Amino acid sequence: MGSNFKGSKKEIEALNSYIKLIRSAESLSSKINLELSEYGLTESQFGVLDALLHLGPMKHKEIGKKILKSGGNITMVINNLERRELVQRKRGETDKRQFIIHLTSKGKNKILETLPHISKSIKKHFEILNKEEKKELQRLCKIVGLQIRN
Repeated sequence: MGSNFKGSKKEIEALNSYIKLIRSAESLSSKINLELSEYGLTESQFGVLDALLHLGPMKHKEIGKKILKSGGNITMVINNLERRELVQRKRGETDKRQFIIHLTSKGKNKILETLPHISKSIKKHFEILNKEEKKELQRLCKIVGLQIRN
């Protein structure tokens, strides 16, 4: 279903593109969230653990930028992960006022247990597209995403 907005042709095309993009992303996100819940994680928690696994210890703000979450939201996510002993806050070596978030061994085990299953699931959901279509989807999403940042 597209937009019922009575605007210009370009406005309607843009709204219809937006609606289809959001519905597709929300459908996929909903499915992945359901699968993540089987591992006791939210999408944001998974994103934090994945970022720390692949990029190493980081400050709150850096993690927020990587997984596109606000400062308040990322603090709550990290608090919940810390309560579960999946991450640990450590004072910065050069600036003692800042905390660096580290993956604990328990957190590393959790993400290493979860990642292969979620990766396989995401792969399955994208099998409907051929290689060229996936590249085109990535290219188009990047174009839209980059112009928004500017």
